[in-house]
Amino acid sequence: MKHARADYQRRIVDLENVIPADEPVFLLRGQDIYAARVVRFWAALVAQHDGDPAIVQAAMDIADEMDKWPTSKVPDLPEGS
Repeated sequence: MKHARADYQRRIVDLENVIPADEPVFLLRGQDIYAARVVRFWAALVAQHDGDPAIVQAAMDIADEMDKWPTSKVPDLPEGS
């Protein structure tokens, strides 16, 4: 899988090789002040297009957990990226 952040390439891996190596992925962390809102927006889009309600609920549950995460900050890149 191809991460949006180069520093995630070796740290965030697909051990079962389900995601093709060249497929782009995007990771949102709980500490990101925008993450929960983005996940809720994504869930709303899935629901609007008759997506699986279980997937919508799973996304909403994660967004709720993100809201409770103790540290919130704006996204950043490591030095030298």
